[in-house]
Amino acid sequence: MEILDIILNILSTPAILVGLVALIGLILQKKPIEEIVKGTVKTIVGFLVLTAGASFLQTGSLNDFGTLFNYAFGVQGVVPNNEAIVSLGLEKFAVETALIMCVGMIANIIIARFSRLNYIFLSGHVTLYMACMLAVLLNVGGLTGISLIIAGGLLLGLIMVLSPAICMPTMKKVMKTDTIALGHFGGVGYWFAGQIGRLVKGKKEQIKSTEDIKFPQRISFLRDTTVAIGLTMVIFFLIVTAVAMAKGGMNDATIAAMFTSGDTKTHWIVGALIRGLNFAGGVFIILSGVRLIIGEVVPAFKGIAEKLVPNAKPALDCPIIFPSAPNAVLIGFLVSFLGGIIGLFLLGVMNGIGISIVLILPGVIPHFFCGATAGVFANAEGGLKGCVIGSFLHGLLITFLPAICMPVMGSLNFANSTFSDADFSVAGILLGNLAQFVQGNILLIIAIVLFLIPIIYHYIAPKKQKS
Repeated sequence: MEILDIILNILSTPAILVGLVALIGLILQKKPIEEIVKGTVKTIVGFLVLTAGASFLQTGSLNDFGTLFNYAFGVQGVVPNNEAIVSLGLEKFAVETALIMCVGMIANIIIARFSRLNYIFLSGHVTLYMACMLAVLLNVGGLTGISLIIAGGLLLGLIMVLSPAICMPTMKKVMKTDTIALGHFGGVGYWFAGQIGRLVKGKKEQIKSTEDIKFPQRISFLRDTTVAIGLTMVIFFLIVTAVAMAKGGMNDATIAAMFTSGDTKTHWIVGALIRGLNFAGGVFIILSGVRLIIGEVVPAFKGIAEKLVPNAKPALDCPIIFPSAPNAVLIGFLVSFLGGIIGLFLLGVMNGIGISIVLILPGVIPHFFCGATAGVFANAEGGLKGCVIGSFLHGLLITFLPAICMPVMGSLNFANSTFSDADFSVAGILLGNLAQFVQGNILLIIAIVLFLIPIIYHYIAPKKQKS
């Protein structure tokens, strides 16, 4: 019974489960004992650091910003943030999330091995986030225990090949090779931006790439993630705090407590400055954990995959494409963020004419990572013109998709949070609404059928002959 209790505790600790993935992968590759120990420990520590960063972000800057915004403008505003909502989901579905993630990684290998979607998704952190969302959504549909884990794992494995697949045509143009895929769950948004770039481009000889222009050196610091996030969130905090104070915010007990520590009062400008930089600090902690996880899990899992899946294409996180078009990265971030601001205004107008919809604030994290990636994709298809228009419309897309997804998240008692990246919103909208009408084992059957479709297609459909 004591041994069983230890096993159950291991299964209930997601950090250890993810560490086991690295451990098994390193052992199967016959790595030296010192590398096995190092890789396993660093993976577990990375997961714990990620969780700590998400907790710091959620309980600190995000909550304070929401409180200040609601008081200042009298509306419910939400900053989409994957880490924040996952930290909430893990409180109840930690075991299911970890097991779905493990089953999903195995399902990913099976689809890649026995279908034409031979992508191995190696971005561990967003895999975790998607696993958490699937655990919550399928639970609403009445699935629990083994059925929940199997259905969630199969769907996760399917999503892990579909997202890179829709991005691959443009990814080839970005990377100038078909040996590397994009593994980040903003795939729908990147595909969308690429298609916009393709639509708006003129004649081929007239296309001007973003890399044909030069930015002033003095704003190149915005390419640093921590600096860009810190400055942007400081500006946001200063604006909403100033409006809140002008409305008498210090008379509100909750807001007054934000700027009071014992008998010491902090000036609201200083408080806003610190909270904006705290947000950047939380993201930095999260990214540090991500780097630890990716640095150990990816090589271990990639080694397993390469042995099992011939001609496998590793699907890597979105920063892998940033060096290919650094100007497009900066333009994509800024223009996508502008799209987010315009989207917020449009949502406000919709509320004003009687259409009840939550206000989605432009989050720095999605507009940097996803907006920058969308900018690179749109530039590859349509040059500078495509980059600007594609990134702007991408900013609108990742504003309206979370707003549409919000009722689903709200019904799951996550009314103050939602996912930011496009694939999460699309999957959330589809599965969340499906779970309202389809219950129990029917959901499991649907998951199995969807999982088998690309495998069956591979064996019954004729292959295209290479010219």
